[in-house]
Amino acid sequence: MDTVVADVVAGSAVNVRGMLWRLRPCDVRDVAITASAEILRLEAIRVAAVDELALRPDEQVLCYRGVGRWLAANTMLQNAAGNKIAALGVALRAFPDIAAQFDAGDLTVDHAALITAFCESPPKGMPEHALPHCTTTLLAAASGVEATTTKLRYAIAVLERIFESEDVPAGEDDDRNELRISPTLNGRVVIKGEFDALTGEMLLSALSGLSMPTPAADGTPDARSAAKRTADALTELIRRYLDNAATGVDGGQRPHVNVHVSVKDLAEHRECASTRTASSSSASPDEETDVEDVPVWGFDDFDDLDVGHMPWMGPLSITRTRMLACDCMLSTVLLDENGAPLDVSPLKRVVSAAQRTALIARDEGCAFPSCDAVPAWCDAHHIKGWSKGGLTVMDNLTLLCRAHHTLIHRQAGFAGRWEIKMGSDRKPWFIPPAGVDPERWPRRSTLPPGPVLRT
Repeated sequence: MDTVVADVVAGSAVNVRGMLWRLRPCDVRDVAITASAEILRLEAIRVAAVDELALRPDEQVLCYRGVGRWLAANTMLQNAAGNKIAALGVALRAFPDIAAQFDAGDLTVDHAALITAFCESPPKGMPEHALPHCTTTLLAAASGVEATTTKLRYAIAVLERIFESEDVPAGEDDDRNELRISPTLNGRVVIKGEFDALTGEMLLSALSGLSMPTPAADGTPDARSAAKRTADALTELIRRYLDNAATGVDGGQRPHVNVHVSVKDLAEHRECASTRTASSSSASPDEETDVEDVPVWGFDDFDDLDVGHMPWMGPLSITRTRMLACDCMLSTVLLDENGAPLDVSPLKRVVSAAQRTALIARDEGCAFPSCDAVPAWCDAHHIKGWSKGGLTVMDNLTLLCRAHHTLIHRQAGFAGRWEIKMGSDRKPWFIPPAGVDPERWPRRSTLPPGPVLRT
């Protein structure tokens, strides 16, 4: 690490901006990355220290109802954050493999909490000897700079499907839904709630179009914060409902929720996905399978497993997906053998509704690497411009969020430097400029079901 970078990271944050503006952009990037690694290291130290105090509390710690509350009282953390750190320390005692990766700085607090929660309460259908292999799979999904919470949640959803039981996943248990609406003394209202994934998907979908930034007539950017835009969107949603809702009508149109799932996975009598695991061996259902027969799954193995996917909330169990399919408007996207949508009405510039539906099924949001923008925030982009002879066909289209769409087209020093090519899998691949990757390896979005691939 460069001496200047090390001095900035190790020094005080006082007047640090005055130091940074003197550095080259590449050095500032190194500062940001090094500081992020240092935060992970310090997080691991804090969790270990708090857990040690939980095991050996002194008189000061014993004055509080738990070591998490002590931490919150003596730092700028809230009680919930302090309790979360204390709970993670306790959970890591039972899982040394997770603790080792967390202590090495290759696992965030949130990801470590998700993995330990899965290991503490694994699916009831999962044999005990499969847990170490599932843990290895989840640690692989959560490690490295390409790890995202969405990708980890997808891996957990697939493992829950492999070892499916009759239990409703926590994310889909609507019995746990709650909403509190309390008037305050100054005449305002406080809203606090928690909902299952399907309800969350409906809410986020309903708010999406209403909460987007709206520039003024003269082009001035929307000055509202994201929280303010969401609040305004909820107000407008309620107003529209009260103005137009046909209340009291029984059996009206179902909510508009998009769930992507393959038709073979939707079939009621599809053979359970666990046939890919130990049950695919010669052992009978009543025979215990050796631990060596239970594989360590990689993301390539997850590509064809029956888990639904919602654009906003991510994985949805096949059981809930089938339930929705009983009473819904079903759209069909015809796919080729690689899972790429086939063309629809190609000879026009404007992307049709059918083509956009197919793009969403293929790209699941902005296709630019490392971008997690959902489909509702994306434009359809012609890889080869229409003015240059590019057709409006699936092999020449990709979804890009407004920011990356603008960058690809107009940003000085950016347009033309990133190349987009359709791979042999008929999905878009992005080739970075040499300044980003000297080897210019093609890459795809890091969203599930797989990591960045190098071919």
